[in-house]
Amino acid sequence: MKVAIFAYNGEPMCFVHALLYAEDMHTKGHDVKLIIEGSATKLVKTLADPEAQFHSLYKKVKELGVIDCVCMACSKKMGAYYSAVEQGLPICGEMKGHPSLLKYLEAGYETVAL
Repeated sequence: MKVAIFAYNGEPMCFVHALLYAEDMHTKGHDVKLIIEGSATKLVKTLADPEAQFHSLYKKVKELGVIDCVCMACSKKMGAYYSAVEQGLPICGEMKGHPSLLKYLEAGYETVAL
């Protein structure tokens, strides 16, 4: 199965589910990509702090390599762009500063938006 999870919601309890789903699918052998958009981009900066709740899950998902993209426009607006770059996360902005949903659909990914 090929799944692209678009995480938009910046509420931590919602975002953690995107992380959990991505980890679960990946560890069970599925091709999963996590795209961090909207207000969820602020959590890239927040969860980088080792003291943050859910830091260990965020770190694990990063290490698995399933974070495919952080939205350039949204991360700049939410103040997390430079943190994402420092963390070595891929930045996407091919659609007027945002990741292209069509790119994932054309590559055969089912999409989930949270």
